[in-house]
Amino acid sequence: MIKNIVFDMGKVLTAYQADAVACHFIEDEAERKEVCTSVFVSPEWLLLDMGVISEEEALKKIQARLSTDHAREMARLCLERWHEYNMWPIEEMGEVVRWLKKQGFGIYLCSNASLRLLSCYQKVIPAIDCFDGILFSAEEKCIKPQKEIYLRLFDRFSLKPEECYFIDDLALNIEGARACGMDGYCFADGDTGKLKKVLEGFPAPVGE
Repeated sequence: MIKNIVFDMGKVLTAYQADAVACHFIEDEAERKEVCTSVFVSPEWLLLDMGVISEEEALKKIQARLSTDHAREMARLCLERWHEYNMWPIEEMGEVVRWLKKQGFGIYLCSNASLRLLSCYQKVIPAIDCFDGILFSAEEKCIKPQKEIYLRLFDRFSLKPEECYFIDDLALNIEGARACGMDGYCFADGDTGKLKKVLEGFPAPVGE
């Protein structure tokens, strides 16, 4: 029986647009593309999510790939302030979370995210007051779909994988969860109505 619903964050609970911060600060289209690629489509971005590199070290490597002092300064600005512009709550998902919580499901988060999100996730995750546990990859030094992050989730919050259901926008992450005993749903289409119909199939665990 499913007793706990585990959510991913980006493109599930929150909308995400990688170039939004660059669009805000950089007028020149070519420079904007160069900076976005260097910051957000980079090995450093992945290492930040894994928690194995500092933002200072990441910035040095990112800036080394850029061609002008102005682009390097814009990269610094984008790395420092991306969370203010690139993410915002999906309010419909907040309603789903509250509906699940009211039925008695445990609500958890398992997300690939850098340490920077620890200071601001309360502002961008809808219905944050409903969550029973939050796990970010950077704290655990591993990322989805590695099995270690799912096992850390189960261990930290004393969860049984067969009693959990995982919602993520990437099929690879769902496959990783299933390999650890937790079934799930790929939310790639962003269709909240379709997701809710699937969740309606789970008996409410109230009174268990």
